[in-house]
Amino acid sequence: MGEINIKMLKPAILQTHRPLVLILLASSVVFSGAQSAPPQSSQNATKSASAPAKSAGATQPTTPAPAWQGSQANRLSRRAEMYYEGVWGVGELRVKTAESGELIRFNYRVLDPHKAAALNDKKVEPKLFDSQAGVSLVVPQMEKVGKLRQESTPKAGMTYWMAFSNPTQAVKRGHHVDVVIGSFRANNLVVE
Repeated sequence: MGEINIKMLKPAILQTHRPLVLILLASSVVFSGAQSAPPQSSQNATKSASAPAKSAGATQPTTPAPAWQGSQANRLSRRAEMYYEGVWGVGELRVKTAESGELIRFNYRVLDPHKAAALNDKKVEPKLFDSQAGVSLVVPQMEKVGKLRQESTPKAGMTYWMAFSNPTQAVKRGHHVDVVIGSFRANNLVVE
């Protein structure tokens, strides 16, 4: 008789607990979605609640998300960019550490090959000055490779580079440096 009562109770228990399990699952899905939504400030909530009342048929203009444009720390002023583009035919000047700080790499994009020819001149010795560290770096001459710089005829749209030897690692990220190549001088570039 005890066995009969247990067998009869199992379906009764399942029937009463099944809806509770379904409710629990449904509520966990709803609450997890609510937690992942970004919180609204009280000002935004009051504005969004009053906005539909004021303009029932008007749609609000949406602004596109800003596009990422790389590191902003080394950005030149617009006036400096115009100067380098107009006078020297180059843009996108960057100074970065390489090889664990043993080299400092200077990159630039050629916009006008005729104006930028002075930067690739083989006769001119480029130098990098760091007044904060009190050092002047030069492009090293490697035994099998030659100078660590590109000296070919510049082409529009191409990015060129040169590497300065930094054996004591005096020039570090965040330092402001000047790159001098003949009469070309790029001032106050931040080392990335």
